[in-house]
Amino acid sequence: MDSFDLLVIGGGINGAAIARDAAGRGLSVLLVERDDLASHTSSASSKLVHGGLRYLEQYEFRLVRESLREREVLLRNAPHIVRPLRFILPDPSGGRPWWLIRLGLLLYGVLAGRSSLKRPRAVRKDDEAVRDPLKGDFMLAEYWDAWVDDARLAVLNAMDAKLRGAEIATRTEFLAARRDSRRWIATLSGGREVSARMIVNAAGPWVAEVLHRRLGEDSRAGVRLVKGSHVVVPRLYEADHAYILQQPDGRVVFALPYGAFSLVGTTDTPVTEPEEEAPDAAEIAYLCEAANRYFVRQTRPADVVWSFGGIRALYDDGAADAKDVTRDYRLELDEDGPKLLSVFGGKITTARALATEALDKLGVDGLKFTATSHLPGGDIDVHFNSWLRELAAWMPEPMLLRMAQAYGTRLRRVLEDAASLDDLGRHFGADLYEAEVRYLVDKEFARTSEDIVWRRTKLGLRLSPKEQRELGNFVASLLA
Repeated sequence: MDSFDLLVIGGGINGAAIARDAAGRGLSVLLVERDDLASHTSSASSKLVHGGLRYLEQYEFRLVRESLREREVLLRNAPHIVRPLRFILPDPSGGRPWWLIRLGLLLYGVLAGRSSLKRPRAVRKDDEAVRDPLKGDFMLAEYWDAWVDDARLAVLNAMDAKLRGAEIATRTEFLAARRDSRRWIATLSGGREVSARMIVNAAGPWVAEVLHRRLGEDSRAGVRLVKGSHVVVPRLYEADHAYILQQPDGRVVFALPYGAFSLVGTTDTPVTEPEEEAPDAAEIAYLCEAANRYFVRQTRPADVVWSFGGIRALYDDGAADAKDVTRDYRLELDEDGPKLLSVFGGKITTARALATEALDKLGVDGLKFTATSHLPGGDIDVHFNSWLRELAAWMPEPMLLRMAQAYGTRLRRVLEDAASLDDLGRHFGADLYEAEVRYLVDKEFARTSEDIVWRRTKLGLRLSPKEQRELGNFVASLLA
């Protein structure tokens, strides 16, 4: 029976961040994930690293301050997959008072402290790129947050955990565990049994199910399952900034640049089961109507090229409305025998801080390195662009940009000695070639075409169903 210091259940962003931190502090770590890394909530987000401007309305000042601090950490340690993004905030008739918006943005800037991003301010009257797409003469403010490749953030945390000695076991389901003296004895799919001194339950939407049914434990904390859905539609505007759109029901919806498309989201829909993640017709219509209130270019449910939803497992703070439930996290520690820590809530932006607090709560010593250590590929210096042009001047610029933003300084490991597109091997469609596929299978835990095109590369909208099937057959041949 394999023995570990820590067993982490769940391969979303929280589980991956905890595994990374624990391995770096010297623990032997096993992370188990039933599906692919980030295959549920952590790849179904709005792709933002943000302080949470709206959270100020709920007086979540600690959460906003921590999120803004973590935004700076991510911008510094993963600059290839985390990039500054300008947000435009129109003030519609009947929306929040303009003075309140200005006050909120001022407080947001103060809580950010000495940020690398620009301070909030009013938008100039002559800023046509911002004003022309809108169908009203709004008062406009702007502020800055950041965009993130959400699934890659989880994958890079898992990669770093593995580089530090952790075992990452995807397609491995946690079935049950029992306390045996000073250790846990856990049963995994495939008949494998392992022992661990401690368990972290970071199963996201399944945190309560794992806790109660598979571990047989009680909990003081409750969980609220809230679905957040998004739609991808033809471009609503041409520029690369984002909009934050106030709605009559008090919610806000983001409109974000997404390649050749626009990403619109999100909703706050209460659900009862973790599997209820698919957007329904009412949510899709709501998001289209939310965009149509603001943009000259109108969109309909029939225009949606892709929709996705994720279930947030939020800590139940008793709020009556799903949109008002706290986005802060709660860590519950059971020390009755071998330790068990369960994670309730949390969000992508604060996953690193959550991991640090989780290990401190478990009493784990060791160097706290994650605030200053780059994620794989993130050690980019001022000479990166020059290095990039020298490395792959033969590559089409859009392809080079995509791959540089995905892999950073690890791009050389993807390309190896290639000096032309032909050297990259088989072409699967769009700008996906065999060399990249092999790298993703060998180094980034990819096991299916879905892992590659929807989570590792975000090329799913550019490859046909036939091309994706052929890619899947190739991946299966690599793993045979």
